[in-house]
Amino acid sequence: MRPRFVISFIAMIAIQIMLGGLLNLTQYLVISILPVMIICLPITFSTSRVLLVAFLTSLVVDFFTDGAMGLSAVALLPVAVTRNALIRLVFGSELLSRREDISIHKQGTGKVLLAIFLATTLYFLVFVPVDCAGTRPLSFIAPRILLSVAVSTALSYYVAGVLAPREADRWN
Repeated sequence: MRPRFVISFIAMIAIQIMLGGLLNLTQYLVISILPVMIICLPITFSTSRVLLVAFLTSLVVDFFTDGAMGLSAVALLPVAVTRNALIRLVFGSELLSRREDISIHKQGTGKVLLAIFLATTLYFLVFVPVDCAGTRPLSFIAPRILLSVAVSTALSYYVAGVLAPREADRWN
C-alpha cells in the first residue's frame, strides 16, 4: 500500500470526525465520507480485510463523534461486503482482474460518481433508519436520506480524487 494513501486515509478519518462532531447544520442532514473511503481502498484487499478496515474506521469515528457507538459500523459493513459486487457492476470485472485501483482519471467521472452514489445510498439506507430507531416517521426519514445522500455524494467525489491514485503514481 502506498504511504500517500495511508496518510490521506488517516486525514479523511480526521475530516469525518470533524464533520460528524462539529458540523451539525440541521437534523435532516448527516454528512459521511466513509462509504467512498471503503470504495477507494486498494483492489488487492480481500473482503475480510476491507471489513476489518471498515469496522475499525467506523468505531474510531463513532468514538470521537457524538453518535451512538457502532452506528457507523452497522451502516458501513454492508458497503464493505458489497464493495466487489459494486465495483463489478459499475466498472466491470476488468478492474478486478487487472487488480487496478479505482481512479477518476482512468474510469471517468460518471462511473466514479455512480459508484459513490450507490455506496452512499446503501450506507444511508441503513444508517438513517437505525439512527431513528422507530422514533421518527417516514416523512422525516425519507428527506433525511435524500438530502444526506446528495450532499455526501458531492463531497465524496472530492475525497475520491484525494484517495484515488493519480496517473503519475501509476509508474511508481
